[in-house]
Amino acid sequence: MNRYLPVARQHFLAVLASTSVVVKSICAAVILLYLLSFAVDTVFGLGVTPGYLFPPNFWIWTLATHSLVEKHVWDVGVSLATVVLAGRLLEPLWGALELLIFFAVVNISVGLLGAFAYFLTYVGSFNLLYLFTVRIHGMLGFLGGVLVALKQTMGDSTVLKVPQVRMKVVPMLLLLILAVLRLTTLIESNLLASYGFGVLSSWIYLRFYQRHSRGRGDMSDHFAFATFFPEILQPVIGLVANLVHGILVKVKVCRKTVKRYDVGAPSSITISLPGTDPQDAERRRQLALKALNERLKRVEDQSAWPSMEDDEDEGGPKADSPLLPEKSQSSRDANAAGKGASQESSLITFEDAPPQL
Repeated sequence: MNRYLPVARQHFLAVLASTSVVVKSICAAVILLYLLSFAVDTVFGLGVTPGYLFPPNFWIWTLATHSLVEKHVWDVGVSLATVVLAGRLLEPLWGALELLIFFAVVNISVGLLGAFAYFLTYVGSFNLLYLFTVRIHGMLGFLGGVLVALKQTMGDSTVLKVPQVRMKVVPMLLLLILAVLRLTTLIESNLLASYGFGVLSSWIYLRFYQRHSRGRGDMSDHFAFATFFPEILQPVIGLVANLVHGILVKVKVCRKTVKRYDVGAPSSITISLPGTDPQDAERRRQLALKALNERLKRVEDQSAWPSMEDDEDEGGPKADSPLLPEKSQSSRDANAAGKGASQESSLITFEDAPPQL
C-alpha cells in the first residue's frame, strides 16, 4: 500500500497542475479549512445549521462555505477528487467561469433545500434536534451535481465492465446505496440529504437555466427526469414530471419547450431544441461511430470467412487436375494446326502469285 501512495500522489499533482485557478483555489480552501478544524470547530461556524440559517440568526455565509468544510481526512480525499474530476472533465467543455457558477449554484441550493427540509421535519415532529444539531457540510452535494453533469455529457460511457455500469445510471445508483446505508444507520441523514439535493438542483440548473451557445438548458430526451429511473418506472415518472413542469411553466418558474424551424435550410425543415450544444452533439456522434465500429469488428471476427485465394489454393488444383492435361494437350494441338495452316496458306499464296515484271 505504501508504495502506491507516492505514485497516486504524483498523478494527482500532475492532474491538478493542468487545471485552472478555480479548481486549485477550491482544493486549497478545502485543505486549509481541514487543517484549521484542528484548532476551531469549523463545522459549526461554517456549516449550515437549519436553526441558525433562518431568522432571527441569518447565518447566510454558511451557504457559501459549508461545502468546503470536512471533518475527516477521507472526506477531504473525496472532496479533492470530486473537484479535480470536475476540472478535468467538465471545465474543458464549459470553461472555468461556468464551472465556478455551477459549483456555487449547486452548493447554495443544497444548503437552502437541506435547511428547509429539516425545518419541515421539525414542524412535523417538534424535535429541536433537527434545527440545532444537524450540520450540512461537505462536498457530497457537489459530487451529485458532477455525476449529473457527466450523465448529460457522457452518459453512454462505460464506468464498470463487470458488471456493466454506464455513466447514466451512476447518479441514482449512488443515491440508492446511500439510502441503504442510511436505513442501516451507517451514515448520518445529512449526507443523504446533501447528495439528493445536489442531484436535484444540478439537474434543474442544467435542464432549464444553464446558458449555451444556442439558448438555455438542455431539453433533449436523454436528459429528461424520467431517465434517472429504471425503464419500468419511466412512464409513470415522466407523467408526474410533465405535470409538475406544466405547473411550473404556468407560474413562470420554468420556460416552455421552444422549437425552432429553419425553413431556409438546403435540405428539409430542421428542428432544434434550445440547449443542444454542437460540441456535445459532435461528441455523441463520435461515441456512436466508435461503438458501431467495435460492433462491426466483433461481427467480422465471429464470421471469419475464408478468402477466395485460400479456396483456389486448397480446392482448385485437386478438382481441375484431371482436366488440365487434356486441356493443355488440346490447346497445343490447336496451336500446331493453326501454325501449319498459316504456313500452308502462305506458301499457296506465294505459288499462285503472278511473276513480277
